Amino acid sequence: TFESCTILFSDVVDFTSICASLTPMEVVSILNEMYTKFDKCLENHNCYKVETIGDAYMLVSGLPERAQNHATEIIDMAFDMLDAIITVSNPINNAKLKIRIGYCHSGQVVAGIAGIKMPRYCLFGDAVSKANIIEQTSK
Repeated sequence: TFESCTILFSDVVDFTSICASLTPMEVVSILNEMYTKFDKCLENHNCYKVETIGDAYMLVSGLPERAQNHATEIIDMAFDMLDAIITVSNPINNAKLKIRIGYCHSGQVVAGIAGIKMPRYCLFGDAVSKANIIEQTSK
C-alpha cells in the first residue's frame, strides 16, 4: 500500500481516426516513436511507466520508490511529454500528433505484481480510477 502517489494517463487525440488511414506498420512506427520519446523523458523524472495499451500511456510517481514530491515530478513529466509530442507527425498528412493528458490525480493505491505469464506491476484503487476518468473527459 502506498499512502500517496500521483498518477498520469495520456492518450493520442483522435487516434482511432488517425489509424484508419494508416497501415498497421505505420501505427506501430508512430507508437514506437512517441513512446521512445516519452521513455527518454522519464530519465529526467522520478516517475515509473506502469504500462502502455495502444495509444494510452500510464505513469506514476511516488512508487515503487516513495517520493515526497511525486505531484511535481508528474507535472514536470507531463510538460516534457507535451514538448516531445510536437516532433511526432502523422505520415499521411504530416499533421503533428496531439496528446490528451488528464488532470493528474494523487491518492492512495495498492500495487503489486499480477500474473505469471507476462507479469505486470499493477495499481489498484480510487486514485487510479479517478485519474483515468479525468483523462478520458479532458481536452
